[in-house]
Amino acid sequence: MTLIGMLHHRKDPKTVLKSYAYAVVAMAEGADFVYFSPKGVNFAEKTIKGYVYEKGAWIERITPFPDVIYNTGSPEKLEKARDIILTLQDTIPFTTVSIGNKWSVNERLKKGKEFVKYLIPSKILKEWKDLYEFLLAYHDVVVKPLDGRKGQGIYFIKRTENGFIVNKDSKDVFYSQEELHPFLNQLLEENIYIAQPYICSKTKFGQAFDLRLHVQKNGQGRWVITTIYPRIAPPGTIITNINNGGYTNYLEPFLNQEFGAESAFNMKQTLEYFTLSLARHLDELQMLEYEEVIDEIGIDIGLDQNQKIWIYEVNWRPGCPPAFYLEMDVVQNTIQYAIYLAHNQDKIKHEIQEVRKKDLTKRNIPIIAVTGSSGKTTTKSFIASVLNTRMNIYESRDYWNTTDHTKMHAKEIDSSHEAIVLEYGMAYPGVITEHCSIIQPNISIVTNIGLAHIGNFNGDIRGIAHAKSELIHGMKQNGVLFINSDDENSRYLETDRFKGKILTTGIRTPSDYRAYDVSYGENGMNFKMQLSGEEHSFFIPIFGEHHVYNAINAIAVADYLGMTPLEIKSGLLFKKPPRRMTVYHLNQSVTVIDDTVHSQPQAVFAAIDVLRNIGPARKVAILGQMRELGNLLLEQYQKVGKYLVEQGIDHLITYGYRADTIGLGAINAGMPSENVRHFADKDLMHRYLLELIQENDAVLVKGASKTNMFETVEFIVSALGEIEAEASKGV
Repeated sequence: MTLIGMLHHRKDPKTVLKSYAYAVVAMAEGADFVYFSPKGVNFAEKTIKGYVYEKGAWIERITPFPDVIYNTGSPEKLEKARDIILTLQDTIPFTTVSIGNKWSVNERLKKGKEFVKYLIPSKILKEWKDLYEFLLAYHDVVVKPLDGRKGQGIYFIKRTENGFIVNKDSKDVFYSQEELHPFLNQLLEENIYIAQPYICSKTKFGQAFDLRLHVQKNGQGRWVITTIYPRIAPPGTIITNINNGGYTNYLEPFLNQEFGAESAFNMKQTLEYFTLSLARHLDELQMLEYEEVIDEIGIDIGLDQNQKIWIYEVNWRPGCPPAFYLEMDVVQNTIQYAIYLAHNQDKIKHEIQEVRKKDLTKRNIPIIAVTGSSGKTTTKSFIASVLNTRMNIYESRDYWNTTDHTKMHAKEIDSSHEAIVLEYGMAYPGVITEHCSIIQPNISIVTNIGLAHIGNFNGDIRGIAHAKSELIHGMKQNGVLFINSDDENSRYLETDRFKGKILTTGIRTPSDYRAYDVSYGENGMNFKMQLSGEEHSFFIPIFGEHHVYNAINAIAVADYLGMTPLEIKSGLLFKKPPRRMTVYHLNQSVTVIDDTVHSQPQAVFAAIDVLRNIGPARKVAILGQMRELGNLLLEQYQKVGKYLVEQGIDHLITYGYRADTIGLGAINAGMPSENVRHFADKDLMHRYLLELIQENDAVLVKGASKTNMFETVEFIVSALGEIEAEASKGV
């Protein structure tokens, strides 16, 4: 006979009500049953000191090691006996295997890809800025503890024009931004919380509801549905848990009431298929990651106004349904599966190996390369951030874009990576060809063709385009290429022989992916786009229309790869590359824009646009030299000077070799000469800035990276002092 052991943290089975049911069902199924706690394990003799149920009473008895162990009890309390449990697992199969908390299950489902479209974008809250950005993107947000149970500690937060409404336990409390900040800090001191956009899953009568999908493996090792039932929240709250006043109903009457008889039948079929498919998928993911199988899960889902399924969370210890007299169904499936598990270990191990082998053969991951005269790093960062909401990605570091860097990346990429996002830089012909020979992309983006490095190409823009076209020639020829339709010079790209798919991006011209209604917001840029025929609003936490172009590339790639608008919105709240449109809010209401990574004419024009749009009063531009412009240097410097005047910039300070030509261009265009100064000595320039900068000024600092213009940013920030403004910091 099969001996089933029930492992629990409590020593006495009489204090665990369900132990009786499991003992009786085991007997009915022809198995022996012993209840035990970790202290009853004797490894030397391979025996268990526990309790067996005989003639209506629990009797203490020593038994051999069980053939299989039903793993129950509190995971937190069993953690004290972790070493004992791990040693038992080495030799005895366990049922009820952990699949992790809310966050780890989400991450695993992202990695598995098949059910990603059902996931709600989630973010672990580490600081006030994380929640604030979520509220900017979604307006209505749910905040809940990472390891919460039974609906405890869940908050619904709604952004309004005047502040925020927080709902907890059916009560609405209004908070200003200043009040919500310490409220969140207090929560984060007590627990780890995650934020999600609120999914409106409501009945016809306006009550929030969700559906619990309870699924188990049976005596043949196959997934079966134990039950599916709705849980309805009391009026005025979004918490559906029974312990918080929620109530249940039978599935079919509920679906008939909400959707009508015909739709209800189809919805029931959909739910059953979804339940079994997700259980099998999670089981395979468990095999891939841990080489073990799972046998019981509870899935909580919502249905939005379009009847789209959204996964709220997945629990690996769902417990018995609170109604419908299904307790014995749950117990019977558990016992029958335990018997199956005890006698089919070789079969299960073979199944695990087959799943792992199949996974290796089907891997065909996106390898994405970004090049262009400007916007490479920000585009790469946007793409990586968006894809990271679903996949485990490999992203090239910071501004690492040389061929030596690509060789380093090739050594670091491994089988755990599900997407690769790289930046391919070049200063001479042949460089991008070498990049592609090291790592060949199947998705490529050319952000634009500009004047960066044009001095190395005899001043010919076609030479730049030819060198950038090496990416088109070197990528997979059945891949996908994204090109900026607004960029006039991109027409020189060599696409005639490319056999893959070409998609266009833009703002001003018709494009496959086009942004419109672009505007400056409080902490970044707002814009709209059409995806699959539906309009969506987007927000990026960085200023400048040029960065909207970078975001469009990320949206286009993500949409092509099948990601949802909700995922894309979450990913666009990215970690901005350092010294890239970083805004500092200083004392005396002075604003400093740090854009000191590199400098070429297109990028300078874009930075001036940002200064014009966010400068509340007087606008000051501090511009260092631009490099590798060759014989176009003087012409481009004069154009920058003229553009400064056209955009209403009040003061200009230039630094470095020949940069005084920018000032001459500004003076010739009408800027007063007393408002223009040039310096060859940075210390002298800094002393002058202390005299020049006054209250409410907006100051742009930009220049080629080798001019170290970030030192000027550091000087100004240190001299005036930064205001602690968490909501806008680092935008």
